[in-house]
Amino acid sequence: MKVSGFTFVRNAVKYDYPVVAAISSILPLCDEVIVSVGNCDDGTLELIQSIGSPKIKITHSVWDDSLKEGGRILAVETDKAFAHVNPDADWAFYIQADEVVHEQDYPAIRAAMQEHLDDKRVEGLLFKYMHFFGSYDYIGDSRTWYQHEIRVIRNDKRISSYRDAQGFRKEGQKLHVKRVNASMYHYGWVKDPQTQAQKLNNSFQLYHGTNEELVTNRVAIAAFDYGEVDSLAPFKGTHPEVMKERIKKKNWQFSHDISRKKFSFKDNILYWIEKATGKRLFDYRNYKVI
Repeated sequence: MKVSGFTFVRNAVKYDYPVVAAISSILPLCDEVIVSVGNCDDGTLELIQSIGSPKIKITHSVWDDSLKEGGRILAVETDKAFAHVNPDADWAFYIQADEVVHEQDYPAIRAAMQEHLDDKRVEGLLFKYMHFFGSYDYIGDSRTWYQHEIRVIRNDKRISSYRDAQGFRKEGQKLHVKRVNASMYHYGWVKDPQTQAQKLNNSFQLYHGTNEELVTNRVAIAAFDYGEVDSLAPFKGTHPEVMKERIKKKNWQFSHDISRKKFSFKDNILYWIEKATGKRLFDYRNYKVI
């Protein structure tokens, strides 16, 4: 069984993405990892090179800024990286620059890839998600956060990234997937408030492009307010080993009253049903579980 990892990144230094941890976390599971580095001048290329693994294969990409509306450019860059995956690979392991795999899940991931290797009905593997918010001590536990997403796909070039790199589809159709007992640790909402604001201001442009009315009417924020969140829960597990040094260097404080909820009447009912039953009603799924 051969496994290729793939990802894309741009301005990782400027916006403080944990991309070194992200790539390092999948290296033990992969025979190669394709890293598509976009055009930037903040030292991102040197940062990737500093990982120093012979498994890493760096490609270069110039982002088409005309594709920014709706975040479509993120799917295009995902597909560019996927195109460089070795044709001999059976599986392609996708990871974004702010996602990390915990080493405790390596056996389950390997076992799932091996178990479904010859079952061509299985086009991808579905991961659980933990979304950290504000600090490394809290996770989002409301319907705001997606619960699952595809991160391992069959090395079939008929598969492509969907919408804003939300997931994957095969010739426009949802992938048939199997669940894997492993989690993706998403750290996209854990940065100091100033850097988080810079990242969000940049992300706004990725989704709205040059829409002059939206850009003109929007007030860019200088520091992100982590207090404006609907619901959080305490994180009771351990973080991946590759995140330990980053966590030690955290230079801001954030605490939250987990009893405080900011829900509409409808979302409040759905939230408590989910907590009582473990089932999320009316959840959108960009995949078909088999």
